[in-house]
Amino acid sequence: MSAMTTRDRFFSFPNPVNEVSARLVATGVVAQAGLYLVTRWPVLLVTLAYGFLARVLTGPKLSPLGQFVTRVLTPRLPFAEKLTPGPPKRFAQAMGLAFSGTALLSWALGSALIPVLVISALIFAASLEAFAGYCLGCKIFGLLMRAGIIPSDVCEECNDLSLRWDRQRASAGTPA
Repeated sequence: MSAMTTRDRFFSFPNPVNEVSARLVATGVVAQAGLYLVTRWPVLLVTLAYGFLARVLTGPKLSPLGQFVTRVLTPRLPFAEKLTPGPPKRFAQAMGLAFSGTALLSWALGSALIPVLVISALIFAASLEAFAGYCLGCKIFGLLMRAGIIPSDVCEECNDLSLRWDRQRASAGTPA
């Protein structure tokens, strides 16, 4: 019997993560957040916060956006899978949860300006990921690892890039 329980498997984040899917999820976040800025519909703050919470806890398993991207959209696109470590992407999702949760809470407390400012910042960060492939949360994760705030064993591949290169060579069928 495996040491990993059903609960552990359910509440796990994929590692590695397909970068193509991550960028498509970020595109969906930009669209939802942009729609909020245009309409000010509070239900969009709820869906953003829920989506980030679901992805932090379970990866795409409980996220409607994550499910759509990984099961429907990514498989139909002509892009090759590009694998990247999962822990920094989970950290980035947690940052998105902090932003969307702050926007939702500040709206619930009656603020009109704070949600707009926070969602604008979220759009900026998600746009970097979606359109430029630059994961701001991943960069912050790396800085926190270098500072010793995040232990190095959280992401061995982040510390030893040769592990990532070896895996990418193996998935491409090229010798090491």
